[in-house]
Amino acid sequence: MEISVVIPIFNEQGNIPQMYERMTKVLSEISSDYEIIFVNDYSRDNSLSLIKELSEKDSHVKYLSFSRNFGHQIAVSAGLDFSKGNAVAIIDGDLQDPPELIKEMYAKYKEGYKVVYAKRSARRGVNIFKKVAYKLFYRILDKLTDIKIPLDTGDFRLIDRIIIKHLQQMPERNKFIRGQIAWIGYKQTFVEYVRDARYRGETGYSFSKLMKLAIDGITGFSSKPLKFASNMGIIVSIFSFCIIVYALISQYVLNTPPIRGWASVIISVSFIGGVQLITIGIIGEYISRINNDVRQRPLYIIEESSDEIREEKQKEI
Repeated sequence: MEISVVIPIFNEQGNIPQMYERMTKVLSEISSDYEIIFVNDYSRDNSLSLIKELSEKDSHVKYLSFSRNFGHQIAVSAGLDFSKGNAVAIIDGDLQDPPELIKEMYAKYKEGYKVVYAKRSARRGVNIFKKVAYKLFYRILDKLTDIKIPLDTGDFRLIDRIIIKHLQQMPERNKFIRGQIAWIGYKQTFVEYVRDARYRGETGYSFSKLMKLAIDGITGFSSKPLKFASNMGIIVSIFSFCIIVYALISQYVLNTPPIRGWASVIISVSFIGGVQLITIGIIGEYISRINNDVRQRPLYIIEESSDEIREEKQKEI
């Protein structure tokens, strides 16, 4: 198969029909041999029903439906696992990323690039707070991680089949796909675009989910937080040692009593306790990742898929 498109879906019933129309038009101009894979991440609206209708009338449309909500990154991973195209595009189902850009990305791919990612030059429909937060996140991530993850990019990209094979060899459960693709390497390039506002509905990425994604990105590709925890421990130890020396000199050399009172004690205990909690939290994040990987549970569970439905119908015939 020439090209596949993976579209993770979570409560996108208002966007699916237009996504299908625009995507079909784009892909049919590239090749007649294509597939559109919708991955339903346990939507609570009519998303799955709409996808089923599209799959029944168009053999190019396939779908996977999870048994529960496993998250955006897992949905993308499942779509990649089941894709068959030599080139595979990843795009969200909210129409903020234009499907028409895939033609330009595919042209770059045919030039010999294994990864063509979409870089956002601007964002529409996003308040100033989120714009600043996004820019800050990508730049902090760039400073902390040991590999260079492209700035101002999401998961909207087109990748070669060889990239998917390498991704399938990465067993970690806390996925940060854009970081994994950057880590793999190969010849990569980008195309710039202006990201549109969401067409319909509300975003499925809450603040807590964005924070989790940020933590997965940092802990998955950097050991600097652990070094930070170690350095904080050294700094606090030096600070405490200086206070002890000061107290001894004041008491026995200068004959002046050291600082007394509950305020100094409370401040010192709170400061040291805060540092300890921060370092324990950082270490806990890394241990949590190890624990998730050691348990070796399935990355996702598919309740229903278009391939299964089609096989059952063929058996009946």
